[in-house]
Parts: sequence; C-alpha cells; structure tokens
Amino acid sequence: MTDHVTHTHTHTHTHTHGDVAPPLPPGGARCCSSASSAASRTRCRPHPGAGHGGAPHGYRMFTGVSEQIQMDRARAAGLGSVQQAVRYLNQDFEALRQDCLQNRTLFEDPMFPAEPGSLGFKELAPFTAKTRGVEWKRPTELTRNPQFIVGGATRTDICQGALGDCWLLAAIGSLTLNEQLLHRVVPHGQSFSHQYAGIFHFQFWQFGQWVDVVIDDRLPVKDGELLFVHSAEGTEFWSALLEKAYAKLNGSYEALSGGSTTEGFEDFTGGVSEMYELKKAPKDLHRIISKALERGSLLGCSIDITNSFDMEAVTFKKLVKGHAYSVTGLRQVEYRRQRELLIRIRNPWGQVEWTGAWSDNSSEWNAIDSAEKDEMLCKMEDGEFWMSFQEFLRQFSRLEICNLTPDALSQDSTSFWNTATYEGSWRRGSTAGGCRNHPNTFWINPQYKISLLEEDDDPEDEEAACSFLVALMQKDRRRYRRQGQDMHTIGFAIYEIPEQHRGCPSVHMKKDFFLRQSSCARSQTFINLREVSGRFRLPPGEYLIVPSTFEPSKEADFVLRVFTEKQSESQEMDDGVVANFDEEEEVSESDIDDSFRSMFAQLSGDDMEISVRELRTILNRVVSKHRDLQTDGFSMESCRAMVSLMDKDGSARLGLLEFQILWNKIRKWLGIFREFDLDKSGCMNSYEMRLALENGGFKLNNKLHQMLVARYADNEIIDFDNFTCCLVKLEAMFRTFQHLDTDGMGTVEMNLIEWLCMSMCG
Repeated sequence: MTDHVTHTHTHTHTHTHGDVAPPLPPGGARCCSSASSAASRTRCRPHPGAGHGGAPHGYRMFTGVSEQIQMDRARAAGLGSVQQAVRYLNQDFEALRQDCLQNRTLFEDPMFPAEPGSLGFKELAPFTAKTRGVEWKRPTELTRNPQFIVGGATRTDICQGALGDCWLLAAIGSLTLNEQLLHRVVPHGQSFSHQYAGIFHFQFWQFGQWVDVVIDDRLPVKDGELLFVHSAEGTEFWSALLEKAYAKLNGSYEALSGGSTTEGFEDFTGGVSEMYELKKAPKDLHRIISKALERGSLLGCSIDITNSFDMEAVTFKKLVKGHAYSVTGLRQVEYRRQRELLIRIRNPWGQVEWTGAWSDNSSEWNAIDSAEKDEMLCKMEDGEFWMSFQEFLRQFSRLEICNLTPDALSQDSTSFWNTATYEGSWRRGSTAGGCRNHPNTFWINPQYKISLLEEDDDPEDEEAACSFLVALMQKDRRRYRRQGQDMHTIGFAIYEIPEQHRGCPSVHMKKDFFLRQSSCARSQTFINLREVSGRFRLPPGEYLIVPSTFEPSKEADFVLRVFTEKQSESQEMDDGVVANFDEEEEVSESDIDDSFRSMFAQLSGDDMEISVRELRTILNRVVSKHRDLQTDGFSMESCRAMVSLMDKDGSARLGLLEFQILWNKIRKWLGIFREFDLDKSGCMNSYEMRLALENGGFKLNNKLHQMLVARYADNEIIDFDNFTCCLVKLEAMFRTFQHLDTDGMGTVEMNLIEWLCMSMCG
C-alpha cells in the first residue's frame, strides 16, 4: 500500500509499521488520585479484548430498525438540538417533578439507584475498602439550609473528593467563567426551596446531540462527608449534583476516573477540541489562539508531570504542575521599542500566580504606556496573570482549545466555524475495515466528502489554502469499562478526490483507489482516546475523509465532525441503492431441451410441479457434487424464498418454466460466487460479498450491507447457500418495490394488510 500508519501498544511488546506513534503524553489535565491512577496509566492502551463483545449498547440490528427510523426523523425535526434536548432514558424532568409535588414525595431515580453498583465496578465496586460504610443522603439531611447555587457558580464550589476526575472538575471550573455556557448545562430555576421535590436535571452534549439528564439528590456520603465533589463551604450542592448526572450518563461514578479536560469542555459546550504540544508548536500558534479567543473558544493549558510527586507541585516561579489553567487573553504591547506578545492565563483555583516576567508586580510594566498598563492589569481577576508568549511556550507543555459551534454563545454566527456532523458505525464484516495497513478491507470503512470552496482571509499567508478541523469521536466507550473494555485505537486519513470523480453526488471508493492514491493529510497518530482531531490547511478542492479503527473488525459507533473557517460543503459518500437486473431471456416451454424436461419430470413426480421440499432435495444434491463449494446445504426457509420469488400463480410450487428460470439464475449466481471467491476457499468473506453483489446488479449502501452481513454471514464468512439466499431476497424485495412504485418516484404507499402480506411473503 502507498502509505502506512502506526500506533504503539503500551504492553510488553510493540507493533510497529514504519514510524512509531507516541503513547498518550503524561501530565496535562489528567488525574492522579489513587482512584484514578490505574485508569490514567492504562487509558492509552487498547484493551486486548476490546471490540469482540458484540454490537455497542443500544445497537439492535433488526428489532431496532423502526425505532432508528423514528429517531432519524425526530432529529431531522430538531430533536437533540440545544432548543430541544433529548430526554435521557426517556425521563421527563417537569412531569416527574410535578408528579412528586402532587403526591408530596421526594423523587427516587430507578434508572440510577442509590445503590453500590452506581458507585463503580473495580476500586469503587461494592464491598471494597473505599465504598464500605457509604450511605446515600440528600442535602436536606446533611445541612440545615442547603443551597443549589449561592451568588453564582464560582471556583470554590468545586473541591475534589475521592474520585479521580479532576479533568472533569477543571472543565467545570472553566465553565464557571462563562455564565451563558454554565446555564446551558445547569438550567435555571432549580433550588431546595421553590418546588423542591428531590429531583434535579442537567444538560450535556453527547455525540452530536444535547441530552437532558434527570437525577435524584441522594448523594454518596462517608463519615458524614460527601464522598466526591463538594463545595468549600459545604452548603452549596450544584457541583455535586452535576457530577452525579454526568456519572449517570457514563454508567457509574468510577467510569469518570481518568480523562482529559477537553472531554469535559466538549460535553459542556458541543465544541470540538484540538491539542498542541508546545515544544512542537506550529509557527502560527499565536494566530490560532487569537482567532480562538475572538470566537469565544475555551482554552486550557497545563504543565506535564513526570512522576506522582510532581502532581500539584509548585515551580519556583509559582506555576503548578499537572494542573489545568485557562487562557483568557492575547495582547501585543510596545516594550523597549519592540513589539512584545503577551498572553493572559488564569489559575481556576486562584491565589497561586506566576511570579516571573510580566507578573502582576514585575518591573516590565513600568516600561510600557501607563494607560495601557492600567487597562491590562485592572481587568484581571484573582489567579489571573500575564506572561510573555515565548515564556509561555517554554514553561507550559500543552495547549487545548475547544472551538465552539455557532449556537454555543450567541445567535451571531459570523465569527464561528461552519460545522457538519455525521454519525456512523464500524461493524464487523461490513464497515470495520481497519487502517490503511489493511488494503483488502480499508475501503469498506465509511467515507465522507468535503468540498473546500473558499480560501482563508489571511493577508500574511501567501499560499492559497482553506483551514479546517476534523474530529473523530468514538461513542459510549466509558460504559464498557465495567466489562473490562475501553477506548478503541482510532484515526483518519484524508485523500484528494481525483478529477474524474469530482462533483459526483455519491461514490464509495473501492480498493483500487486506495492502492494507487496516497493520503494528503491524516490524523497525527492512531491512539485510543475518545476523540482524535487535527487542524489542516489544503488548497480548495474536494477531499475524502476515511475514519477507521487501527485494526479491522473492531465495532463501535462514532461521530465525525468537520469544522471549516469558510464556506464548504460535505456529505457522506455512500453508494446509491440501485438494482440493475439483466434483461432475462424470454423462455417458453418450447425452448426447454429434452434432457431438462426429463430431469424435471423425474424430480417433480406425478403432479409435474416442484414443492419447497423437493426443491431443497434437488439443490442440496447438486451443490454436494461441487467439491469446491463450502455449504451447509439449503434450508427450507431459503427454498421457500426461492419458490416465492418465482411462483407466478400462487401455488407455492414451481412449474417447468418457473424452475427453468430459477435454474438459470442459480447457475449465474454460482459463476459470480466463484469469480469473487478470490482465495478459492469455497466461501466468501464479507467484503468479497460486497463486490459480488455489485457484480450481480445490486449496489447497496453501508447500512444495508451491515444488515445483510448480520443476516447471512457466519463469523464474517458467507457460503454459497447463504449467498444465493441473499440474492433471492434482494431480487424479491427490489422487484416488489418496483412493481408497486408505479410512478417511478421512489416511494410506495400501502395499508397494513398489504404491508403484512408483502413482508410475510418476503
């Protein structure tokens, strides 16, 4: 293949394919408490058994098809938007609260009960040292006058407890700096006095949609103190309840151990994050920061820790290692006849501030204009300080930017990114093709086209290019920690679409394309984080984005988001659903040769018709003679489908002419099967089947291929009888639809009886 990708297992052995990708860097806004240390150490390791536990939570291939269609329609109508959040687990906050108020009861949440299982599964599992003696109490039982929020949300409301989720708390701390964002997550009108019923709710962005999460206010308590997040005063409870709602969303409190601040940023805003290692900062980082601040993005920075003793260690110039800071401003000043670029940073916990050059009382301020000095210093809050940009690059290790979507701050979207969001899935045998190191399967991954139409407005840049961000996020993986699984190793590649395919509404590129074409951009590494993102600048044109897991056959749902600075267009590149039937030769009884008549007479018996059972006997006798075919034999069900396809008079039997036409089809399908059984194993794998179906006249999209593989493949292997059954089913369904679609508009209307008759016969 033209280009290979790499990743590193942090196991005792390493798999490499070219340059080795680094493991997840230490430090940053990570947790290091004892409850989180194991998770933090292993969060960049693909779990050996990950991906083999069946389809992800909530994915039901057949029983859920109608629900999925309903959900798609609801989303198209606005469900999941910031104005209409999805009710998590279908719990309606207002209805539940009113019910409790009318019955004069306090809410008890059956979906996240006050039981040991809600705490965790390993270090916080039932009967462990950390959970022994835990009780669940409401704030009204803990203090005489509990408050939800007092005087606005502040940093002192967020004190870490026994859970290793400081990454989450750092994100909550940043949230307190923006009241509008805070009240998106923490809705107004909640208190322990007015309409109190022991029920609260919070809203989070989850994988492309806003979700409203309801909880009761029973909180875990040990030795009379809150076990997890608490306020410094002990009387304010919004942060503890917010943490509980987020734990419910992720399955348990322990599922929150270990993470990155950007994960919290994104779930509180719906933004998309990018990360920069400051030792390898791009030349235009100051421009990136400036634009991000203009857009109201959230920016965080941190200093790596090298060992457990470094956590929260203070450097000699009063910077805290392993701690999450916020970036709040960027400014150029005239200093000693030169332009000096300064950056403003805030410690969310306050008090401990930088004491080096450009700190609050440093001498550098005496050398700039006094009015400018007064303006820059008086606008700072406690814990906020300036330092030179070059010093910032030297002192800090990492910068994280959460770019906000247009609806995050205001209705004025002129300064925001243009966004496109796609939900997809990797399914074993149909769309889980692995990375470019696997050329036989890479092409079956989902594919997305982006058309970059406008160049950036940057007078300093001589090159005509378009800036955009690509972010690939895997869904719901924290929930799998309870089963011993975690994040998959994911990444993406970007290809320039060749001229002959530009402007095509939908083309799913095949294996040959990727063998000939090198990627023009890619994610920096394949790594097992929840999200992998990258910022790119490419000339105007059409490009193909291919998201994938590192290895084939790893199953997961994902969200792909594309953010562009200027106008762009994007769409999923999936084959259109088409059936092209060969014009069948007109066959009359006079065309049938004597030997076939003789065989038919011998097989059909006195009634001169072949029943389902007789057809099964015939076909199994025939295929058993073909030693090159793997088959378990045709079932009664599959033979019944064949009779249904060919039966013109409704007798459930095949006459001579009907049997001749079916026989011709089977011979044709046998030829296709042998042609696409590329390794001559007597069976086909799922991606050979996709090519074979297309050769047989059926061009299908990813969703249909997923369903066919689930229905007809056994461990991704399709034998001849299942291949034949699949073609019979497809032809029957397409012919029925075409027959009913009398005006050729691509839609069919039918009543219940017609629907039942068609589906039962099919």
